[in-house]
Amino acid sequence: MANNDALSFQYPHLTKNNYEKWCLCMKAILGSQDVREIVDRGYAKPDNEEDPPQNKKNALAKTRKKDQQVLTLIHQCLDDAIFEKVADATTSKEAWEILQNFLQGVDKVRKVKLQTPRADCEVLKMKESECISDYYSKMKVVVNQLRRYGEDIEYVPVVEKIIRTLIPKFDFMVCSIEESKDLYSMMAEQLEGSLQAYEEKIKRRQ
Repeated sequence: MANNDALSFQYPHLTKNNYEKWCLCMKAILGSQDVREIVDRGYAKPDNEEDPPQNKKNALAKTRKKDQQVLTLIHQCLDDAIFEKVADATTSKEAWEILQNFLQGVDKVRKVKLQTPRADCEVLKMKESECISDYYSKMKVVVNQLRRYGEDIEYVPVVEKIIRTLIPKFDFMVCSIEESKDLYSMMAEQLEGSLQAYEEKIKRRQ
C-alpha cells in the first residue's frame, strides 16, 4: 500500500470536532489504496490451527502486513492526545472502533446528536432572499449530518421536503414537476437542476 507517492500524501488531521468529515476522507483514501476491507472486516487470524498450510500462511502474512500499514496510516493522522487513545490497539479495526466510540459516541450519544439535525430539518424552509443552490446546499448539509449519525434517509423524503418548503414563486414549477415526473424515482440533484433552470428563466424575464 505505502509507496513514495502515498508517503508524501498529506493525510487529513483528526480532531475532536471533525470526526465525520475525517472518516469520509479516510474511507475514500483506504478505498483508493485497496485496503478499506481491512478496517471494515478486520485482520483475520488463524482459527485453531497450530500449523496452517503454507498458502494460508502467505495470505495471513499479506493481510497482516496490510493491516499494519493501515494502522500506521491512522497513527499519522492523530495528534499526541488522541494517539494515546489507540496506542494499545494492535489492529487497524480495533483502532478505528476506539476512535469511532470516542469521537462519534456510543449509540445513546449518537441518538442525542441526531436530535439537532432532525430539528434543523423540520424547521428548514427556503427564504425569499435565497436562491435554489443556496437552499439545496443547506438541505444537503443537514441530510449529510443525519446520515453520518446513522439515519437512513432515502431520496424521496428529501425531494418531498424541498418541494414542500419552496417559496411561492416556484409553485408553478412544482406543479409541473409533480404532473410530468415520478417523484419516487427522482433524485434531489435532478430536482435541483430543474428548479435552477426555472429560476434562471424568472431572472431573465425580470
